[in-house]
Amino acid sequence: MARADKVDAVAELKNEFVSSSGTVLTEYRGLSVAQLSELRRSLGENARFRVAKNTLTKIAATQAGLAEELGDLLQGPSAMTFVRGDVVEAAKGLRDFAKANPALVIKGGVIDGKAMTPEEITKLADLESREVLLAKLAGAMKASMSNAAAVLNALPTQMAQLAEAYQAKRAEQGETAEAPAAEAVTEESSTEDATPEGAESAE
Repeated sequence: MARADKVDAVAELKNEFVSSSGTVLTEYRGLSVAQLSELRRSLGENARFRVAKNTLTKIAATQAGLAEELGDLLQGPSAMTFVRGDVVEAAKGLRDFAKANPALVIKGGVIDGKAMTPEEITKLADLESREVLLAKLAGAMKASMSNAAAVLNALPTQMAQLAEAYQAKRAEQGETAEAPAAEAVTEESSTEDATPEGAESAE
């Protein structure tokens, strides 16, 4: 490979490292071209499987600030899976393909800047995908909104009941206040009527 081509290859690999949310390194020795093509298809559109020379990959990893995380993994034939989307989905694809094709060996990787062992990547593959989690979140939000809507729908009825109870209480208090006043008027009338009669009888 000419020097200019090497420089371009390193720059491209560095860009892949920097722009990816995760990178998984695998050993692919023993896989046929057809199997590699099948692997690329199984990873989906959000992940890119790429084979490159270790010397160029090491330079690119160093320039991307990942030499410590990936340096020890670049031994023997190595391929990188650069993930741009859901890391869990890519991990599932690699795990399932490795089960069916033992020649593919997961060596480790780096996810969001953190070094990951093969065991950790396998555990990551056991998690639910981003789509499933979003669907569950949407379901929970829908249920919460339904509860909120029920509460809002109940408010007018509760307000009407409260207003009716308040009016009934006001009416009851009004009747109680009017009763003593009516009694006072009656007593006053009786007194006025009795006074002239008493005066006439005294004369």
